Amino acid sequence: MGKFHESISGAHQDFIQKQHIFFVATAPLNGNGHVNLSPKGLDCFRIIGHNKVAYMDLISSGNETSAHTLENGRITFMFCSFENTPNILRLYGKGFTVLPGSDAWESNAKYFNIYPSTRQIIVAEIDLVQTSCGFGVPLYSYEGERNIHFEWADKKGPQGLEDYVKENNLKSLDGLPTAIALK
Repeated sequence: MGKFHESISGAHQDFIQKQHIFFVATAPLNGNGHVNLSPKGLDCFRIIGHNKVAYMDLISSGNETSAHTLENGRITFMFCSFENTPNILRLYGKGFTVLPGSDAWESNAKYFNIYPSTRQIIVAEIDLVQTSCGFGVPLYSYEGERNIHFEWADKKGPQGLEDYVKENNLKSLDGLPTAIALK
């Protein structure tokens, strides 16, 4: 079952900072709604305090995390080691979306290298940390980050990115509004 902790320790922070990928999961309250699980990379995750984390969210094909956290706040992050020691670390908490131009933007954006394609920052207050073995997680070697997103965003340009967000990021798969839709 693993070990449970009330906050992010120094050892947890060291483990998180060594991982090149993490996963974020959210779900709507409706039992027939779709659970969302997304991989994230590009050095976009930050630990802001012992019980607070954030990640810079880039424009992409959907915006489930924003919709789900707007509806109910539930969010889980998972980090797992694909190299060396087989460990898994989960952060459970309540998340919310911070949009560019909002009152909370500057205080959260300062932790990141904001790109033109940064859609929002997802912030979470963590109430439970779980560590467990990762004996079943295979070994993989990290080769590097992909540049595809940034090439795509450059081709779109500022107006193209804005149009893309309006077309693809205002509602979840299940029709829930995102924070962008409500601004």
